Amino acid sequence: MQLLQLKQAIALSLAGFAMAHPGAHEPSSFTDVSKRAFLHNAHRSLSQCAGQLKRNGVLERAASRRAAVFEQYKKRSLGLRDTEQVVNTSHHSSLDVTLNTPESELFSKDPVCILAPEGEVGPFWVKGELIRHDLSDGEPGVPLYIDGQFIDINTCEPIQDLYWDVWNCNSTGIYSGVQSSMNGNVNDTSNLDKTFLRGIQKTDADGVAGFKTVFPGHYSGRATHVHVIAHLGAQVLANNTLTGGHIPHIGQLFFDQDLISQVEATYPYNTSTVAITENADDHVVIVETEDSNSDPFFEYALLGDSIEDGVFGWITLGINVTASHDSSATYAASLTSSGGVVNEDSSSGVDM
Repeated sequence: MQLLQLKQAIALSLAGFAMAHPGAHEPSSFTDVSKRAFLHNAHRSLSQCAGQLKRNGVLERAASRRAAVFEQYKKRSLGLRDTEQVVNTSHHSSLDVTLNTPESELFSKDPVCILAPEGEVGPFWVKGELIRHDLSDGEPGVPLYIDGQFIDINTCEPIQDLYWDVWNCNSTGIYSGVQSSMNGNVNDTSNLDKTFLRGIQKTDADGVAGFKTVFPGHYSGRATHVHVIAHLGAQVLANNTLTGGHIPHIGQLFFDQDLISQVEATYPYNTSTVAITENADDHVVIVETEDSNSDPFFEYALLGDSIEDGVFGWITLGINVTASHDSSATYAASLTSSGGVVNEDSSSGVDM
């Protein structure tokens, strides 16, 4: 009952909220009915996919790939946090991870994590980002390695050659590539040409792509998150950017609150004086998890004795490849060969 009341209160205040808090995101334009229908159908479809994916060896190969990434960056035996539930539930796994923990126990899992494709794009998407693995660009903060596996809910098959577009703010809550009164110093025109913590990767035969980035910080009014756009049918240009295709998925991904607290206690995250918005109070978390079958949270493991050694996160995304959300993908700026260019037609997130 308390959660329902919280949702109702947030829904009533969203219009004013977006303007009152720097970096706040506009509410989704999709109806509750269509979202619930998607979540119900997607969950049912992916639940039936597990057997087929196992027979095809997809789960085994994904587990081996994740284990290899984990071993590459891991320093010593460490603990694991498993984000099985959504908000207001302990995410600390009882599993005691050592160097001898079997891959199947640590990484293999049925692909039942569903994200609603009608999630918000947010005000700071930049078109024209580079296809690259390392997005860190020298930004300070906790190293973050993320893997995403994309599954077609209609066929139960991995989605090969999908382009995973991600972006997040830096350790002090600033996004690169945009100039806005909602994003740090509005007079800093140089930020338009910066590309930190933004990029695109193509999925392999098992529907998997990954990035090296930096754990996001926070800003007013939003919980810690990573933005996601999926592109299908796009072509790669000579300058290593994308053109064409369509967008079957838009969403945001989140982290366990305990993990966020550990990160926020380190430098330079702890230099921010902006109040932290927790997952339970974030309007996007509430929208994306109001169906109990949706869990837009990374599973994760620490990569060393200290949080500063880094985090490895992974998630499976079930999407409807026939859907198209191009009209919802409003962008604040474009990255061109001459640098960043403000989108004057955008009313979302750009200082007008």
